[in-house]
Amino acid sequence: MILIIHAHPYPSRSRATHALLQAALTLPDVTVHSLYERYPDFDIDIAAEQAALSRAALTVWLHPLYWYSVPGMMKHYFDKVLALGWAYGGKNDGSGGGRALHGKHCLWVPSTGGDSEAYSTHGIHEHEFANFVKPMEMTARFCGMFWQPPFAVHGAHVISDDELSTKADAFKSRLQDWLNVHRATFVSLEKAS
Repeated sequence: MILIIHAHPYPSRSRATHALLQAALTLPDVTVHSLYERYPDFDIDIAAEQAALSRAALTVWLHPLYWYSVPGMMKHYFDKVLALGWAYGGKNDGSGGGRALHGKHCLWVPSTGGDSEAYSTHGIHEHEFANFVKPMEMTARFCGMFWQPPFAVHGAHVISDDELSTKADAFKSRLQDWLNVHRATFVSLEKAS
């Protein structure tokens, strides 16, 4: 039902992604693919990853923000797994390939080193966080996915344990709310196919 694609090059050092993953894993129907752990040599099993995406109704991209983008492994994953003829490139009339992710949902969950103030016009990055969302959103939309509003954790390495716990609970609630709304729809589709 929910597939979390986790890409943190140093997962043991990440308080934020660890807390979010632990919260998510308390829900039913959640699977996590930790890319750096699964593919330390960057040799991605494309067929396995595409099969997992095909089974998922919601894909979550969970990673730290690196230079306003994704870590190298996540970019490599996009390049290999979201392939022409599988994830995009089909005809609008539904014929042909490239529609494997069409109609599925996508949620982006980045963690940032800078706090929310840093992502403002007067902060160190000189732009609102929303200005950094578009490449991820367009990746999902180009594959025909329904884009969900992002869930960001700012100041991930400096927020208090209580704040991080609150964020993890909010993330879990966000996933649970999605499951509550969409579970019946996707169960019906599975029975029909």
